[in-house]
Amino acid sequence: MSTSLSADRRARELEGLAGTEVVDLLVVGGGITGVGVALDAASRGLSVALVERGDLATGTSRWSSKLVHGGLRYLAAGDVGIAHESAVERRIVMERTAPHLVRALPMVLPLRPEQGHLATSAMVAGLMGAEFLRAAAGTARHTLPRPRRINAAETLALVPALRADGLRGGLLGWDGQLIDDARLVVAVARTAAGYGARIITRAEVLRLARDGAWVRDRVSGREFEVRARSVVNAAGVWAGTLSGGVALRPSRGTHLVLDGRRLGAPRAGLTLPVPGERNRYAIVLPQRDGRVYAGLTDVEVDPAEPLPEAPIPTEAEVRFLLDTVSSALETPLDSADVLGAFAGLRPLLAGAAGRTADLSRRHAVLLGGDGVITVVGGKLTTYRRMAADAVDAVIAHADLVAGRCRTKRLPVVGAAPPSTLARVPAARRLVERYGTEAPLVQELGTEQLATGQRVTVGEVLFAVQHEGALDADDVLDRRTRIGLVPAERQAAEPAVNALLETVQSVA
Repeated sequence: MSTSLSADRRARELEGLAGTEVVDLLVVGGGITGVGVALDAASRGLSVALVERGDLATGTSRWSSKLVHGGLRYLAAGDVGIAHESAVERRIVMERTAPHLVRALPMVLPLRPEQGHLATSAMVAGLMGAEFLRAAAGTARHTLPRPRRINAAETLALVPALRADGLRGGLLGWDGQLIDDARLVVAVARTAAGYGARIITRAEVLRLARDGAWVRDRVSGREFEVRARSVVNAAGVWAGTLSGGVALRPSRGTHLVLDGRRLGAPRAGLTLPVPGERNRYAIVLPQRDGRVYAGLTDVEVDPAEPLPEAPIPTEAEVRFLLDTVSSALETPLDSADVLGAFAGLRPLLAGAAGRTADLSRRHAVLLGGDGVITVVGGKLTTYRRMAADAVDAVIAHADLVAGRCRTKRLPVVGAAPPSTLARVPAARRLVERYGTEAPLVQELGTEQLATGQRVTVGEVLFAVQHEGALDADDVLDRRTRIGLVPAERQAAEPAVNALLETVQSVA
């Protein structure tokens, strides 16, 4: 079956769900966990429908640090199990699931006199812990190089904007970095569609039960029932609004978008201890497009209040990040350097910790009194394991006949080994975002959307014809991520709207 998602396919499949059809599994939520569940179940031979009230990756999944973590932080906290799980899942994403969407990112932790001998020793031990996790997970050395200590000259060559006075060198480690988190969500969703899963966006669940849901099509306003033999609630921080017995303590994580030239066009990321905090760090992450993301806050939010899909960073969070990063730089940053900012809500399981920053990132699969299975907690890196656990629970609870989990070795659309990707006849930037599908994108048009922007006409058309984008917001904010910089979004929006009008008139 085709992996392409389009408005026409959505309409056909929605009509089937609104009819007499009964699916084995209904998944609620189009973030990384929901699409992961849909792919796992569909690839085992189950009939699957996924409904999402907005677009794919509308919520938390597009607001991450875009890292595929190895779990070092959890090892430092004594949570060996989740640290190992994270490292294993990192290997699967980087070497099998989506090698075209992930790269090995060097990360530097600068060493300064004020850190002291004990602090430096602890950091070196952490670097060795990262190497232990890599080896234990079976990650190849060519995927993630060996960590090492580097001198001051090497440190400044990787991150030129660092304050040179007193710099004693740095610790160089490696982690996985996604080209774009929303692109991973779309790729997993399309792969699930290739196995027959119905991926229906703009479909809001009004009532949820063990045998299906009452749904409103937000395009037409029509309401209908979806019948299913089992249901998984993968709505993230909104899971508790659909099914009872889900106790969450959401937290908000904020990032800044900066011009990489302001930091000397760094060739490596930065890990910076937060002053006065234990085992908490800020990170500075260079992107392929020349931007730099700086994060990360951890601010508890009230789950009783309405939870927005696009939380707004506060001035205090922006100031905290600017001050923390500036403490390591030769020339401090100020608010004028901020091109954009974004924040996401983490669906953390409630626990006894006083701060959300100290809560476990473990996931849980819960069977509610209403018969709905909810999967919550976790993080982007471990989405595949979360999905597998949820589908295992579905099969056992609903007594469904299905094969074993296949996703450990299942590549998403566009994925291929690095040697194959190197031979794809298309621009390198497109290969990094679309993998083996890059030539198809390039054939649709290479003209830039707006002056100074790298996104092309072909990417917009591909988003509409094959990736399920229904309007300009889907294209700008999730398929291309132009929207992370408001000024660039404003410049590109007229061209995107004009292209959409052309496509719709032809259809």
